[in-house]
Amino acid sequence: MSNSLCFFVSDLHGSIHRYEALFKAIVDEKPSAVFMGGDLLPSGMLTTMVMGTQNNDFIGEYLTQKLTDLKKDLGDDSSRVFIILGNDDPRFEESSLLYMASQGLCEYIHNRSVTFGEYTITGYSFVPPTPFLFKDWERYDVSRYVDPGSISPEEGHRSVPVSENEARYTTIKEDLEMLTLNLEMEKSIFLFHSPPYNTKLDRADLDGKFIDYVPLDVHVGSIAIQRFIEARQPLLTLHGHVHESAEITGHWQDKSGKTLMFSAAHRGPELSLVRFDPAHPEKATRELL
Repeated sequence: MSNSLCFFVSDLHGSIHRYEALFKAIVDEKPSAVFMGGDLLPSGMLTTMVMGTQNNDFIGEYLTQKLTDLKKDLGDDSSRVFIILGNDDPRFEESSLLYMASQGLCEYIHNRSVTFGEYTITGYSFVPPTPFLFKDWERYDVSRYVDPGSISPEEGHRSVPVSENEARYTTIKEDLEMLTLNLEMEKSIFLFHSPPYNTKLDRADLDGKFIDYVPLDVHVGSIAIQRFIEARQPLLTLHGHVHESAEITGHWQDKSGKTLMFSAAHRGPELSLVRFDPAHPEKATRELL
């Protein structure tokens, strides 16, 4: 890599302000890679899920054009763009991202690994069950347990149908075991949408809230991801999903053993831009633009 600077963003939710701030920073600083950690498309998907017009317009007419312009303007200085979707993004948009990838505009890396210099980059979109009805990117976590107030992956709505077996029995734990079976962790970077459970990155604004007299857990991240990080110790993990966590905890990063964990989720209109060098991830910074 001629330039060791990397950008990480997540949870842009179709905000033109956030995207324009990101693209300006890319032109100005020419990072070697941009990691985009899901929930990238406009929200309110349930009302447009059947036709998909709002999101198709966004990818086809905005995101594709912007990435095309960037590649044309920057030439040899173009960044590699690693993308996953998040639980608020419809899975039927995978085809649009795969088309962009075929044009050399991005690399869609959900459930796969790619080489980035001396590093291995692995992407994974699924999150544990949430209270939301949209279930394209939800899985049971380590078992078929669902927190009070959340809805199981077997219920709700999907833009892409899955088998009853997949909805009922697949877990994040098993996915990660299969995905990382033969990976060396020392130079591995993981792009997750969900944060790990019970960390400074998964703190939800659920204090004092109850369902049927049962207090809600204020930590809403993935136990499977937490256990994976603790056991395997990858170099770096990147997360989003819980917008308010950094505001509540005062921290956008955490550490598990040797592994550094960053979140780019942000509750506010600004773009949360994390800058890091994979060779020195401990020097990472976050800026709100």
